Amino acid sequence: MTETSPAAAPPRHRHEAGPAIAILRGGTGEHLEDVIGVLVESGVRAIEITTNTPRWREGIAWATEQYGRSAAIGVGTVLEPRQLDEAAAAGASFAVSPHTDPAIGHRAHERGLGWYPGAATPTEIVTAWQHGARAVKVFPAAQLGGPGFLKQVLAPLDFVDVIPTGGIGVDDAADYLAAGAVAVGLGSPLVGDALRDGDLDALRARAGRLVAALHR
Repeated sequence: MTETSPAAAPPRHRHEAGPAIAILRGGTGEHLEDVIGVLVESGVRAIEITTNTPRWREGIAWATEQYGRSAAIGVGTVLEPRQLDEAAAAGASFAVSPHTDPAIGHRAHERGLGWYPGAATPTEIVTAWQHGARAVKVFPAAQLGGPGFLKQVLAPLDFVDVIPTGGIGVDDAADYLAAGAVAVGLGSPLVGDALRDGDLDALRARAGRLVAALHR
């Protein structure tokens, strides 16, 4: 029997944060605002700034003040509930973790933040959803099997909204939406070295290519 291509799967509703979430991790913090600006102005309207990025609090606060309701700004790599207090105070609207911790989910709900916990297996995905995830971060998506894996998992779990993240390139992001994702998370394949060397022209080109592909 020939397996149906992931691209043949009917699309799910799109996530409120938009079809792409840019993940900003690392660097020195010097170029953080410039990178955020290029991404948002290129059409990437959801930005996740991880807690292991220098000046992440300042970045969230700046982006929230600068772009207001035109972009969703969140915090990533949340490992402790207290980090949500800092993120909420800075203006974050959503929080992402590499794992599922009900205590983090509870604090996120208290703070009014959308919660995207990480999960890999069907059991983990359902558990995260049952704990109140707004969407489940399927991670690391490419290493788990890519769009084909996602399509198979969502066949019985079609009630779960998922955001695959990890190893997703600019040119294959659309395949994950076709397989059933409500959004995709992209880190270094999109951001490149911009947080370290401030190469904004290359970033702008990648962001433009991504937005064009996801809005076809």
